[in-house]
Amino acid sequence: MPGETGGDLRGSHSDVPLAQLTSLGLGGPATSLVTIEDVRDAIEAVRWARRRRQPITVLGGGSNVVVADAGVKGLVLKAALGGLDYRHDHGAVLATVGAGEVWDHVVEDATARGFAGIECLSGIPGLVGATPIQNVGAYGQEVGDVVESVRVLDLETLEDHDLTAAACRFAYRDSVFRQHPGRWLVLEVTFRLRRAGAPTLAYRDLQLALASREGTPTVAEVREAVLDLRRSKSMVLDSDDPNRRSAGSFFVNPVVAMDELASMNRCGRAAGVLSGDDAVSSFELDDGLFKVPAGWLIERAGFRKGMRRGRMGISSAHALALVHHGGGTAAELVAFAREIRDGVRRSFGIELRPEPVFLGFGSGNPLDDR
Repeated sequence: MPGETGGDLRGSHSDVPLAQLTSLGLGGPATSLVTIEDVRDAIEAVRWARRRRQPITVLGGGSNVVVADAGVKGLVLKAALGGLDYRHDHGAVLATVGAGEVWDHVVEDATARGFAGIECLSGIPGLVGATPIQNVGAYGQEVGDVVESVRVLDLETLEDHDLTAAACRFAYRDSVFRQHPGRWLVLEVTFRLRRAGAPTLAYRDLQLALASREGTPTVAEVREAVLDLRRSKSMVLDSDDPNRRSAGSFFVNPVVAMDELASMNRCGRAAGVLSGDDAVSSFELDDGLFKVPAGWLIERAGFRKGMRRGRMGISSAHALALVHHGGGTAAELVAFAREIRDGVRRSFGIELRPEPVFLGFGSGNPLDDR
């Protein structure tokens, strides 16, 4: 069991195993860990770490992180700020939510009230504070589309303030928070939802799942359909699912211009993974770019669903999820992910970017480390 940390940081513990706090179940201990329930806790913790010249790392729900086998040096802040408040604003609903609230509980509550805007983001594990960092998205919606503002603690100045959606610089699976890791601690997020609004039905699989229903489905019905789709891909946390130890989608779907897509097709034919009229699977976006399913690239490069490399493997339900089968190490996961990335690059001439946040490694992307 972790012990109380020496010194004066109230509620902190030392040598806390982080594997038990992540969905992958991998990684070593934190030198120190403290749970943050309000901004005063956060400021006290940061000052404590500064006095001891310890680095600071923020950990949310642990569903989109890979922790190094050596663990994380310094102080880990575990977000647990609660609260959910709705207020009406010119026909919209502003939902202000503490960073430590479970994301799917918020989606469930909002859709039960008939509020639209996040129904397609049902079933995504993790806490609210992580959603703007990753600009979480699925089935035709992204968090960045409905974020009104993000209240943050600036870990350099120890001042808290609101960042507008524009200041968050949202992009596909990206934000200012990912571009400047360690600068801010997310305290709460305000979402602008549509009161009694129509649900988003932009994703083909979701449209097909709801095609047999008469009339426009409710946001609650869309939520249930999304949950069913995610369960079919082992993308809902379930203790009985053999694919449960994962970080969700491990690689980001590439977004490329038309000339890059043409180059991928040429590479695929030269590598022998495309033949005849076969072409790289893609979906045209509004701005003339194309989204390429990373899972499709992975399978075409020879990495099939359910394959294993020792104690690591690919989910039997979704080629984009890497699975820890138990007893493994973060180093094994990184090595397998690197093998997949390199295989896709040889086959299609494009390098997949990992989606999880890496904690305790020497770089932000240990797949590049040799």
